[in-house]
Amino acid sequence: MESLYMENSKITVLIATGIFPPQIGGPATYSKLLLDELPKRGFEIKVQSFGWVIKYPKVIRHAVYFFKVLFSGFGADIIYAQDPVSVGLPALVAAKILRKKFYLKIVGDYAWEQGSQRSGVSDLLDQFSVEYDKYPFFVRLLKRTQFFVANNANKIVVPSEYLKKIVANWGIKEEKIQVIYNAFHAPDFRGSKEEMRIKFHVDYPMIISVGRLVPWKGFDTLIALMPEIAKKIPRVKLFIVGEGPDKEYLQTCIKKVGAEASVVLTGKMKQNDLFEHIKAADLFVLNTSYEGLSHQLLEVLYLETPIACSNAGGNIEVIDHNQNGALFTYNDKKAIEEWTTKLLTDHALAQKYVEEGKKKLKFFGEERMLEEISVFLKS
Repeated sequence: MESLYMENSKITVLIATGIFPPQIGGPATYSKLLLDELPKRGFEIKVQSFGWVIKYPKVIRHAVYFFKVLFSGFGADIIYAQDPVSVGLPALVAAKILRKKFYLKIVGDYAWEQGSQRSGVSDLLDQFSVEYDKYPFFVRLLKRTQFFVANNANKIVVPSEYLKKIVANWGIKEEKIQVIYNAFHAPDFRGSKEEMRIKFHVDYPMIISVGRLVPWKGFDTLIALMPEIAKKIPRVKLFIVGEGPDKEYLQTCIKKVGAEASVVLTGKMKQNDLFEHIKAADLFVLNTSYEGLSHQLLEVLYLETPIACSNAGGNIEVIDHNQNGALFTYNDKKAIEEWTTKLLTDHALAQKYVEEGKKKLKFFGEERMLEEISVFLKS
């Protein structure tokens, strides 16, 4: 009788997330999708977003969020946290107090990101994930925190095989880590490449790159290459979309190489404006040393703009070299220049990448992800 009851009763899941719509970002989109769709599959979903307490002062906001998760968690069967630090730690403590199952989603290495931005960490993520003692106290504290939360989770979800390897490098047992690729939901976008090029008066070869302006995105290398690319591709322009702490540094890089006429830092764009610019572009370039699984690459495939990107992290799980895009080693200036020049001049190859990209998108379907996460939460 007990097993029959459990089979027919709804499983209640409390999603602890850092952000939620109308805030924009991967965790917000993912959490909203689960809220909307999992009830159709026999779940009851509740959400607590850290974004709802961000108005409070530091420390106080974390305490308030902990109590919100604690009270919301009384009626839950599972508390499902969307990161291992900011929401993961308070959610874990609440789950332990309530004796609830604690599941965790990890989409990156927070300690490495913070260490790279604030503490002078220069190691790439693969090395960082297996080191500990060499880093400053603040970084070691973050590494210890995310390990503690992950180690105490009943189960862990990651969106790529690459991130499974990284989390295993922390010392987490691989059998506890499951790869479930994020779903790609096609945006409501209309407009051809020709229409977008006319709208933005693009009558020159256009390259676009998107991301937070941080060291591991490799924007300084792209900027340094533009004068040489411009010699081979007259009037070419590179648009870098995003905000971040490296903005002034990148502006200095532009002046240093004399690329003021060929590089534009646009700042942050609204989502539809960004889609329009990607659609208008001849090429999307991503030179990053780290990527969990880039939702941005999936959007570019959908918008039918050819891609050249680094073979770092989960990029190789989206891009098959010389099939639906070109891969190069992070910061390999020669390879980046060669592939950029080739794809701006070989239109047949660029179109091949676009057509194969449409096929690849089917692998990241929404129904597949929802079915896999349903099984994960029920097991």
